[in-house]
Amino acid sequence: MAGIEEIKKEYQEVLDQLSDPELISDWEKMEELSKKKAYLERIIQKTDEITEIENKIAENKEIIKAQEDTDLVSLAEAELIQLQEKEKQMKTELDVLIKGENETNSNPKAAIIEIRAGAGGQESALFAANLFRMYSKYAALKGWKITTLDSQPTELGGFKQITFEMKDGDVYSKMQYEGGVHRVQRIPETEKAGRVHTSTASVAVLPKAKKTEITLNPADLKIEVSKSGGPGGQNVNKRMTAVRIVHLPSGLAVSSQTERNLQQNKESAMSILAAKLKEIKEEEEMKKMGEKRKSQIKGAMRSDKIRTYNFPQDRVTDHRIKKSFHNLESIMDGNIDPIIEALEEADKE
Repeated sequence: MAGIEEIKKEYQEVLDQLSDPELISDWEKMEELSKKKAYLERIIQKTDEITEIENKIAENKEIIKAQEDTDLVSLAEAELIQLQEKEKQMKTELDVLIKGENETNSNPKAAIIEIRAGAGGQESALFAANLFRMYSKYAALKGWKITTLDSQPTELGGFKQITFEMKDGDVYSKMQYEGGVHRVQRIPETEKAGRVHTSTASVAVLPKAKKTEITLNPADLKIEVSKSGGPGGQNVNKRMTAVRIVHLPSGLAVSSQTERNLQQNKESAMSILAAKLKEIKEEEEMKKMGEKRKSQIKGAMRSDKIRTYNFPQDRVTDHRIKKSFHNLESIMDGNIDPIIEALEEADKE
């Protein structure tokens, strides 16, 4: 592949193509360009990180060469060894990227997750935010990338609904077990009498559709553009950047307004739409095959109550395997692997 300057030039050309308003009618091309953009961004970011390390190496060599402060020289020598090792490792990673080995296989198992507040009013919206934080922490522990595609925040810091993408790892195989209704039992901060309230939030986990899996006819899409809004109805962006897409044959409507860029919101909305249409298609195929999806642990329907988070008793119970887990604070901090591993084991059996 070309040098970094040519890569940056190519990256700018991709950005220019993505900003073309006519691109929304060609979903396959938009997907291809979006992947190319992400790929080139990783190369540019890695190159910038290597340059930063090279500058630090040069600084440490200058300190060692000057030999003015013995203690400082010792620190510089120790740091120099670490920096050189890191430089070597990052150059290897860059070589792999430039060869394109990760370009086609970097993201075959991404997932789009949608959390919706259920019964319980503001407490339910706060619980939805808690679940989003839990999954964000889990993604960080796994080294996955998480990107918010759409959200409807509340004034108290909760979410009526939030949709996000998780990628850069074997995401769907783990997160597929999270689909269903999550229930929380706790004393809300706004509760003055100290009573325990029960609230719910639903989680939908959709495998991200590949461009070959879902064909979108531009004539079937109604695209609306508006100003992005925030809690309380105030505009968070004075420009027309929020996107709503209606799939006319199914009546399915999706939206995205989290980015300040119109094109990025279009890409996000198209990704959500494709994932939802893929789910509908798969459910129809399952019905034809006579499969009882509800009997499968990993195939819980959105209406199924799958898990209860009981704060007074410091306990999480997964109702599919009738098993409880303690240390709720740790679980809400993203340490959900023990639960997922138990579900995986039960699924195998």
